[in-house]
Amino acid sequence: MPHIHEKIDFTAEVFVVHKNKVLLRKHDKYFSWLSVGGHIELDEDPNQAAIREVKEEVGLDIELVDKRQFKEGDDQSRQLIPPIGLSRHRVSDTHEHVTFVYFATTSTDNVIPEKPEDVWKWCTKEDVDQLEDIPLDAIYWAKRAIDEVK
Repeated sequence: MPHIHEKIDFTAEVFVVHKNKVLLRKHDKYFSWLSVGGHIELDEDPNQAAIREVKEEVGLDIELVDKRQFKEGDDQSRQLIPPIGLSRHRVSDTHEHVTFVYFATTSTDNVIPEKPEDVWKWCTKEDVDQLEDIPLDAIYWAKRAIDEVK
């Protein structure tokens, strides 16, 4: 998807958990192990983007982890599931991303990648520790997702 703005974009990333394993991918552009995710489109909120990106990239239907106490809405508003985390990181010398981090569950581990050449792996916490080329924040969120998502 093209960038919404030349300097900064909003993105959603999802650590999907199934049976005490988290799904990670070897990113084809950054060559490191990351979660599922991508840009938030102009016509969607971060929750919608998270769900859409997982469906597009790996073919999984997910349910975002929702720890809200207040979930009511009215005709004027809809309460969104808040992210577990939020980060800002540089993508290039001239571009940054603000990323909404979510945890999610799925009823199957049957990944159907958008691109057949993509590399995906369901990881235990021990597997995460053994991966090379994985950012510290991805290690933290992946292991925390396994701990918190039941």
